[in-house]
Amino acid sequence: MNKLFLIILATLSIVPISSVYAETAEGKGEAIIIEVDKRNTGWKTSQSQMKMVLRNKRGEETIRKIRIKSLEVENDGDKGLTIFDEPKDVKGTAFLTYSHALKADEQWIFLPALKRVKRISSSNKSGPFMGSEFSYEDISSFEVEKYSFKYLRDEKVENFDTFVVELVPLYKHSGYTKQIVWVDKKDYIFRKTEFYDRKKSLLKTLVFSNHEQYLGKYWRALTMDMVNHQRGKSTTLLLSNFKFGMDLKDSDFNKSNLKRAR
Repeated sequence: MNKLFLIILATLSIVPISSVYAETAEGKGEAIIIEVDKRNTGWKTSQSQMKMVLRNKRGEETIRKIRIKSLEVENDGDKGLTIFDEPKDVKGTAFLTYSHALKADEQWIFLPALKRVKRISSSNKSGPFMGSEFSYEDISSFEVEKYSFKYLRDEKVENFDTFVVELVPLYKHSGYTKQIVWVDKKDYIFRKTEFYDRKKSLLKTLVFSNHEQYLGKYWRALTMDMVNHQRGKSTTLLLSNFKFGMDLKDSDFNKSNLKRAR
């Protein structure tokens, strides 16, 4: 399931979640997240456009225009291709992700200025993605097997009733000690996520809004606002023109084709 685009991005067969609740907080938290994942399975291929708005401490903005292609992979994490179209200094930059459930994600980036494809190290996934407040880790697809879970409480966010669940990464080199997610009780989509750094301090907050449903089933947040509380910077992702059932093949997500990505 694709995280940023996604990324970063994670939303939602309607089975009452109470029917699968376990007795423990851990079991309840896991059941909630499994339901989230289940409702976002089966879309196969998708394509969208995105405007990335980067803001510095003074509120000054830099805007980038991006295209995203995604391929759902059965029994593994998804594949995602991100292509930068504007401005001129990043045009032609292409980023490829192979997300995995039980092994390290694979990520590569093509930088036109260097004219070469660079692999992103597994130990560098906490680094900022193209100067934004999203990390490389944030834009991998969400895989249930990567975390342990704990239900914390019920809480209202804006006007939405939500479950609050703690996620602790089980994979090596995560930049976070935990994430706290607010899951909409009605549609099982993420409304908000808090990210805690390796010192267990609140690092970032991501708010999902302006959701739309596609194919009568799949929800996508068209607006994602990430605020970095420690750096005083923020990044907003504005997604549009979602299309599903595109003629995308595994060969379209080959690192050897990154230099020619269009």
